[in-house]
Amino acid sequence: MHVTPFVWIVTLSVLTAILVFDVIMMIRRPHEPSMKEATIWICIYVALATMFGVGIGLFAHPVTNKTSWQYAVEFFSGYLTEYSLSIDNLFVFIIVLGSMQVPRKYQQFALMCGIILALIFRGLFIMAGAALIERFAWVFFIFGAFLLYTGIKLVIDYRKHGEEEESASTDTAVMRFVKRVVPSTDEYHGTHFSVKLDGRRVFTPLFFVVVALGSIDIMFALDSIPAIFGLTQEPYLVFTANFFALMGLRQLYFLLGGLLQRLVYLSLGLAFILCFIAVKLVLHAMHHYGWVHWEVPTVLSLLVIVVTIAFTATLSLMKTRSGGSQVEASSH
Repeated sequence: MHVTPFVWIVTLSVLTAILVFDVIMMIRRPHEPSMKEATIWICIYVALATMFGVGIGLFAHPVTNKTSWQYAVEFFSGYLTEYSLSIDNLFVFIIVLGSMQVPRKYQQFALMCGIILALIFRGLFIMAGAALIERFAWVFFIFGAFLLYTGIKLVIDYRKHGEEEESASTDTAVMRFVKRVVPSTDEYHGTHFSVKLDGRRVFTPLFFVVVALGSIDIMFALDSIPAIFGLTQEPYLVFTANFFALMGLRQLYFLLGGLLQRLVYLSLGLAFILCFIAVKLVLHAMHHYGWVHWEVPTVLSLLVIVVTIAFTATLSLMKTRSGGSQVEASSH
């Protein structure tokens, strides 16, 4: 797909403006969004992603034997995969914000800052991945093996822990380093990352929360970036799919809350999707070297992703239907 520098500049400018607007609004009025507010914003971001995908189908300029609508299908496949992986990551975000005792009215701001860091990190990973793919087709074998390992590990973890509550440690290597070298206070001071106390500049717990979310997302990106490159090799589509998936994540956190615990089979569904994409990556690499003459069609990839997500979500809600109200109550 031919993407001119002008299109990149316009796209990044618009997306940056959206982020800046969001951050300014939250700094001016930190609050816990209501169910209605969260639902409205999720609908807005889903609608924007849908319009963007349709726009790709209408206005993209193919430079290969693909049609513009095939690029649109690749975008929607990547968007759904990234959104699904992001939903699974919400479990960890809930634990992090809870363990660090972030006041509810500041959680939205902390999540937004974490999302901005995630976009920066993923942008760097996308550039590195695109450069590798362009020069070394064999890297698809590595991506495929890593996704297969990740998918199998998800199944093993599920069998080992069942439906027990997941645990997550904020004590990553990055966090240990930051805590060791940065002077801090134990009290939150609004949305400020640092304050002056007794003439000395110290950092607030909110700063460490954002560092924790950012460092944890680096680990998440190791799964999600190879996965979406298995669906499309267009950096423009990879980045925009990540943007729309992450931007809807913050509101989803407040909308679903404890209901996420009802998606007991989500990990198994994601494991299947990752293994499917791993096979797709290996077939793509083998096709590149002329070892096979068939690749997984993009439309089939989208169908598999949609059916898997719908199937696992339905089974999860059916299994936990009787305990749903208790789960929701316990989250509060």
